[in-house]
Amino acid sequence: MATQRRVYPLDAHELTEEQIAVAFAMTSRRPEPFDEIARQVSQEKAADFHERWVLGYGHASVAEHAVVHLAVENVSRVAADTLEDNRLASYTEKSSRYQVLPPGAYHIPRELDARPDLRSSFQSACNGLFTAYEKCIRQCLEYLRRLQLRQANEREAAYALRLRRIATDSCRALLPAATLTNLGVTANARLLEHAITKLLSSELAEERELGEDIKGQARRITPTLIKYAEPNEYLRYTRKRQQELSSGLEGPAQPFQGQVRLVQWEPQAEARLAAALLYRASALGYEEIWSKVLDMTPEQRQEIIGSCLERLGDHDAPVRELELVEYLLEFTLDYGAYREFKRHRMQSYLPQALTIAHGHHTPQLLVDAGAEAGFAEGVSQAEEAFQRIELASPAAAQYLVTHAHFRRVLSKINLRECYHLFKLRISSQAHESIRGPMQAALDALQQVHPALFRHLKLRG
Repeated sequence: MATQRRVYPLDAHELTEEQIAVAFAMTSRRPEPFDEIARQVSQEKAADFHERWVLGYGHASVAEHAVVHLAVENVSRVAADTLEDNRLASYTEKSSRYQVLPPGAYHIPRELDARPDLRSSFQSACNGLFTAYEKCIRQCLEYLRRLQLRQANEREAAYALRLRRIATDSCRALLPAATLTNLGVTANARLLEHAITKLLSSELAEERELGEDIKGQARRITPTLIKYAEPNEYLRYTRKRQQELSSGLEGPAQPFQGQVRLVQWEPQAEARLAAALLYRASALGYEEIWSKVLDMTPEQRQEIIGSCLERLGDHDAPVRELELVEYLLEFTLDYGAYREFKRHRMQSYLPQALTIAHGHHTPQLLVDAGAEAGFAEGVSQAEEAFQRIELASPAAAQYLVTHAHFRRVLSKINLRECYHLFKLRISSQAHESIRGPMQAALDALQQVHPALFRHLKLRG
C-alpha cells in the first residue's frame, strides 16, 4: 500500500519541550506516526523515558530535541564569553556599538568581598573608565558634528543616531570586561546541560551562580533533561593543572609584535583539497585517489579546485570538502575584536587569560577628537588596579581589562570557515579593530596557498 509523505510540526503550545523530545526519540522503538506517539506521551512518561533511556542506556541525544530559549540579563562580558563558548547554540547579545551604556553598569566580583581595599580600587577604576567613556563620547560627538555635516533630507534624530554610532564604536574601547550585558540564548537541552556544567565548574563565583540560575530556569521547561548538570571535577582539576604547569615556563611574555602569525599549514593543501573534491563522486578508495592526485601537475590540481569553486556566489557556503584543509593561526586581538572573532564557533579557538601584559591601542577617532588624554587616564587607572588585584586574585583582575587591551588567541580553522570568516570580518560593515587582523590573516594564507583563496569574494 502506498504511503503519503507528511511533514508537520509538533505544536509547542500543546506539548512541553520534554514531551516533544521524547516523542521524537520513541520513534526508534514505536511504529506509529509522531503525532500518535505524542498523544500518548504524558509528562510522567516523558520523565520515565528520560530516566530509563538517557541515564540507563546513554542515549543523551534525546535531549537534543528539547529546545530552551533563555533571556540572560546583567551578566559581565567575562561570564557572557563563557556561556557563549558552546558551538551548537544561538546567541544574540546587547551591542556596545549601538547603545550608550550607563554609569555603574559593571559587575563587582565576589572574590573581592573579603578585601574591601581591593574592592574599592576595583570600583574606582571601573567608575573612572565609565566617566572617561561618557566624556570621550561627548568629545567625539562634538568633533564629528564639525567634521560630518547633516545630509540633505536627513532628520536631526537620524543624524544624531548616525554620529552616536560612530562615537560609541570607538569609545567602547574604554569599557571593562566587567561591563554588564544582556543576551538571548537558544539551545537544546543536551548542549545546555554541558554549558551549565562548565559554568558550575568555573573558578569565578559569578559564573558558578549564573550556572545555578540557568539550571533552575531551564528545569522549569525540561525538568528531567537538565536534572543532572553538576560541577565537573575533571574540568576543575585540569584547569588548575594547566595553570601550575604554565607557571613553570621561564621568561616574561614577549610584547605585542603584530596582529597575526601563521603557525602551521598543510604543505600539500592543494592536493588534499583536490583529492577530497574527487572522492565524493568516485568509487575509488581515498589512498588510490590521493596517489593519482599526487601524480598530477599543479595546474591540473588547480583546475579541479577552480572548477568546483568558480561559481561560488556571494551568499553560497562552499562545499564541505574545504574542511579537510586546516590552518593554525595565532592572533593578538584587542578584547573588543576578540569578542567578535569568537562568534565564529566552528573554529577551535584557545584564548589566553585576559591581561594588560600585551598593552592596548588607542582608537584613532579619540586621537583626532582630542580625547586621547582622558582615554589614557582611564586606562592607566584600570591598569594600576589590575596589578594590585592580580596579586590577590588573578581571576578577578580579568574584569578590569578593557576592550582596548590585547589578548592572545590560538585558532585552528579550516578553509571552509576561512571563507565565511574573511567575507564577514573584512567587509566595510565589520568593526575597524577586527578588519585589520583578518586582512593580515588572509594575506598570510594567500602567500602560502594563493590558489585556494582565488575564488573568495570579499564583501564591499
